[in-house]
Amino acid sequence: MLRLHVNIDHVATVRNARGTPYPDPVQAARVCLDAGAHGITAHLREDRRHIRDEDLRRLRHELPSGTLLNMECAATDEMQRIAKELAPQVVTLVPERREERTTEGGLDVLGGGTRLAGHVRALLDAKIKVSLFIAPDERVVRASHDLGAQQIELHTGEYAHAATPETVKFELGRLRHAAKLGRSLGLEIAAGHGLTRDNVPALMDISEIVELNIGHAMIADALFLSLAGSVKAMLAAIASPRSA
Repeated sequence: MLRLHVNIDHVATVRNARGTPYPDPVQAARVCLDAGAHGITAHLREDRRHIRDEDLRRLRHELPSGTLLNMECAATDEMQRIAKELAPQVVTLVPERREERTTEGGLDVLGGGTRLAGHVRALLDAKIKVSLFIAPDERVVRASHDLGAQQIELHTGEYAHAATPETVKFELGRLRHAAKLGRSLGLEIAAGHGLTRDNVPALMDISEIVELNIGHAMIADALFLSLAGSVKAMLAAIASPRSA
């Protein structure tokens, strides 16, 4: 069964825009879980532009027992310390630049060297599952496996933003090849970035993908469908092609 993890970053974005205590990201996480989401994803950025440290602490300790919390963060000493202290079920290492609007491209696994390897090892030693957010590139998939990652999350941005049918087909081919290779190496395969109810169904033909991390589109849908309705609509978009 494919898992849907909802990224609640943009609930915090709305809260921070006015400096109010609402909307509460933890309450949003509860709504998503009650509506059928399988886990919650939150990105603690260096500049704390949306999710804050206290949000993560509350997500870790106030959500129902057994809730899967995926902490996205950069591969830095500060984030490693916070992750080890909070002990979320999963840490996804992502690239991060202060000037970017959102995460752009995959983690530089090939150039990460011993520093990235050290972060991965430290998290594994703390009994935290490690995922790497990467481009669907064969060399990067193999390097992620060599580093000891247990999961890779394939960056779907190029697919999501493809402007022509030919480009869509090409990008789906890249994702399919990377997913099959990763699975053959024993990696669990997730995917995310730019995914919507419209572009998710075609992605579901790649049976190796067992998890999706989706945020912005679902929070946008919530303006019209309610947050619970957004979760249910995405679950329906995910389920239809696979059940067929």
